[in-house]
Amino acid sequence: MCGITGFATRSQDAAQAKKIVKGMADLIAYRGPDGEGYYVDGQVALGHRRLSIIDLEGGKQPMFNEDGSLVVIFNGEIYNFMELRAELEAAGHQFATHSDTEVLLHGYEQWGKALPARLRGMFTFVLWDTANKTLFGARDIFGIKPFYYYNQNGVFLFGSEIKSFLAHPGFKKELNEERLPEYLSIEYIPNEETMFKNVFKLPGAHSFTWQAGNLEIERYYDIKYHIDESKTQDEWEQQITDAFAESVAAHQIADVEVGCFLSSGVDSSFVVNEVAKGTPHVKSFSVGYSEEQYSELPYAQAFSKEIGVPNISNKVDADQFFEANQLIQWYLDEPMPNPAEVPLYFLAQNARKSVKVVLSGEGADELFGGYPMYCQAVHFMDYEKKLPAPLRKAAGAVAAKLPEFKGKHFLVRGAQQPWQRYMRANYVFADPADRDQYLKKDYHSKRPEEYFKPYFDKVQNLDEPTQLQWVDIHTWVLYDILLKADRMSMANSLELRVPFLDRHMLELALSIPQRYRSGKEQTKIALRGAAFKQLPASVANRKKLGFPVPLNDWLRQDKYYAMVREKFTGPVAEQFFDTAALCRLLDDHKNGKAKNMTKIWSFYSFILWYELYFVNESAPAGVYNR
Repeated sequence: MCGITGFATRSQDAAQAKKIVKGMADLIAYRGPDGEGYYVDGQVALGHRRLSIIDLEGGKQPMFNEDGSLVVIFNGEIYNFMELRAELEAAGHQFATHSDTEVLLHGYEQWGKALPARLRGMFTFVLWDTANKTLFGARDIFGIKPFYYYNQNGVFLFGSEIKSFLAHPGFKKELNEERLPEYLSIEYIPNEETMFKNVFKLPGAHSFTWQAGNLEIERYYDIKYHIDESKTQDEWEQQITDAFAESVAAHQIADVEVGCFLSSGVDSSFVVNEVAKGTPHVKSFSVGYSEEQYSELPYAQAFSKEIGVPNISNKVDADQFFEANQLIQWYLDEPMPNPAEVPLYFLAQNARKSVKVVLSGEGADELFGGYPMYCQAVHFMDYEKKLPAPLRKAAGAVAAKLPEFKGKHFLVRGAQQPWQRYMRANYVFADPADRDQYLKKDYHSKRPEEYFKPYFDKVQNLDEPTQLQWVDIHTWVLYDILLKADRMSMANSLELRVPFLDRHMLELALSIPQRYRSGKEQTKIALRGAAFKQLPASVANRKKLGFPVPLNDWLRQDKYYAMVREKFTGPVAEQFFDTAALCRLLDDHKNGKAKNMTKIWSFYSFILWYELYFVNESAPAGVYNR
């Protein structure tokens, strides 16, 4: 697990390039405090910061093949590297280390651009072929590990984090202001763009090739459902149990101690329970608040005690929460107003005192049908089967004109297409008119759901709950869940692994019929069934809390209200927003007239982020560089 960065040009001074790439790597040193390494020639500069996990002595990077014609930098873990190594050795390749990194070098020699499709793991890597003057790289199929690039004016920059680009003189830092409404509505940009103009994300399951200034990007893996109707629910539960056991075992491969994050939910409990079978004294880590109604600690601690696993927990108070948020916006690279990132940051910070690697439960909901909106989609699916489209449209049109009544919302939405009613819980502003009243400019932005229509268009043949899962995997998981998991863990030099987001688990999930994933009232049907056979019933049936925070209450307290109001009346707010409208939003929340927490936090997070990257133009005090 590491941080990678670098650049390529048609020609460059190697000595100067070495200074630049080192400066770029220094900005993400917390991703790899155990070592650093560089490769520079007349066209390419590669920088690497290492967090030593596998082959502590022999896994240094950049790493070369036997004749030095290939050089690689790599961030992540390849869980099937031993199988690939055996295959490559049988083909005549000779290995000099025990590192999974070396598999990339020999794998590229053997399979070329077909290499990424053979890998099982979380990864981004960049290979420089010195003979063919070709730069090749890829990102894992889920996008667990981040990769950004900037390709302007003959300079191709790339790296684990955007902030590394700040140290390159060829990087023109500009706000991608046209995406501001999109960010405010959705809390992230649901495509390859970022809040920095001309900086893009390499999507999951994609590779790139750069040669002589030309950049090509292509997909190497497609997530496609292939439903198997031949098995019973019990059989699916057993398959989940077996596949999950194997995935957890693979995700524990390390030469350092591995721990687990533990919340109150079934997903992380399933992870901890599985790890504990082979590692009885595995450490689990939990976070909570002194405000008990928001804290998951009692559940996590009771479960840990029941299965005999040590639990190390910490609590976050309001002062810590607000103080850390500026640091967190720096680590995130782009503004993100998901309050759950703050307890996750403190959870990772506490875990890093004891271990270097943790397993976590991200991805189970999206793969196995864990969100309430999937249940709602089942209702809509049945409604569409019972009532023809013309009648649904007529009923929706009539209902929309009537006063509020029970069922009105369902009738109105039932007349829409799946992409139109795709309203995730994280939509901050569902109505553009509500959002635009705070903006000084008219950006002529689309409705938030319209940004997701291209995704739905690709899976129109699937039932609606499955469409939602597929879209979530390609947007919500990639641009929110995994981003904050990577940043908050790596900010603390901690490797976070996600055994649900495993290639084998994915292939299994893609074959399970919809009725075993989500019903009208129940989520994760088959997964819960598998968990129920191993976990206490109180855990297997517990509703998901998802890192709840007391921010609603804190924003009504004078101290924190004043902190936010100061930003809402400051120069950044004045540049982009109607400050009087922002203050009314904040006052209405404080006075109990409305619950505006998510909207307030969206504006506040953007302001903090903009101050860091465009006003102060430097890292805040307290950036964690070991």
